[in-house]
Amino acid sequence: AASDVVWEADFWGLVRKGVEAPEAELRASDAEWRAGYLRVVADTSTAYFEIRRFDEQIDRQVKAIERNTDILEIYRSMYAEGILPKTQVLQQQAEQDRLENGLLELKRLRKLTENGLATLLGRPADTLKVPPARLTDTIKPVDVPAGLPSDLLSRRPDIIAAEFRVLQAYNLEGQARLARLPTLSLTGRGGTAAFSVSDLFKAGTFGLSSMLSFPVFDPSVRARIKVAEAQAEATENEYRRTVIGAFEEVENALTNLASHKAQHVELQGRRSKLEIVSGQMHAQLEEGVVSHLEVFETERTLLDAEQEMLANHWQVLIDTIVVFKALGGGWPSEVVGNSR
Repeated sequence: AASDVVWEADFWGLVRKGVEAPEAELRASDAEWRAGYLRVVADTSTAYFEIRRFDEQIDRQVKAIERNTDILEIYRSMYAEGILPKTQVLQQQAEQDRLENGLLELKRLRKLTENGLATLLGRPADTLKVPPARLTDTIKPVDVPAGLPSDLLSRRPDIIAAEFRVLQAYNLEGQARLARLPTLSLTGRGGTAAFSVSDLFKAGTFGLSSMLSFPVFDPSVRARIKVAEAQAEATENEYRRTVIGAFEEVENALTNLASHKAQHVELQGRRSKLEIVSGQMHAQLEEGVVSHLEVFETERTLLDAEQEMLANHWQVLIDTIVVFKALGGGWPSEVVGNSR
């Protein structure tokens, strides 16, 4: 038996650079996996909140249909007595049809969202049944603490992945540069003859020789260096873009959240005023000062205001999810405590 063994002495760290580059690639891939996981968490929360919003919208839509039915009956009575033209009755009937069609659409959207949530949870679409519940009764917004440190962004998976991509590019560039330096290859040759396994290494001949290579003038080496430099510059620009985009995303998310919370206060004040008006209208109805029609119209306006409150409540929840995602997974309690 005879064999040749050739190995290269890694005087300049060329092999080490070649090992570090795949390690950086592995870390970047792991960060990208975490980014995907974070998206699934955010999408799952959003889908669940949407189902709860649809539940409350359906409940309010049913009440709106009931109020509109009462108004339609009054209109029909007034038309029969010759007080109201038929066109107004038809207009109210068209409004009734619109509300009933809207109810069917809300139920359809809820079912589709429920199927989407099942898919996110890894279950067949038709096997998940989420019991109905009102959004504002079951889910309250989480307060985002003030004074969050900017280094929370260092946990963002996309920034981590971009950082390791830069490290990988640097290692590859370093490997390309080191390839210009002289390399020493050692060649060993061994030979032996034996008739049994126990005699295998009892007799043999061994030789060692070396070969020195100078690839500094090799055009292909210089070309690889230029390619590696260009790739490193591209990854640096991508890292810079990722970091700047992360800061913009966080700032926009916090701005939207603050704005919608301010709108919530305004909408709450409007609803409170309409509730007072509705109560006064009911009192005047008992005294015979106003008609049932005026009361129903007031209640319908109040329902519209409550729908706006519901939409705002849902939007605040979605904004909170966006902030959670933009910060790379929320805010650890110990970090928040140290920032105060």
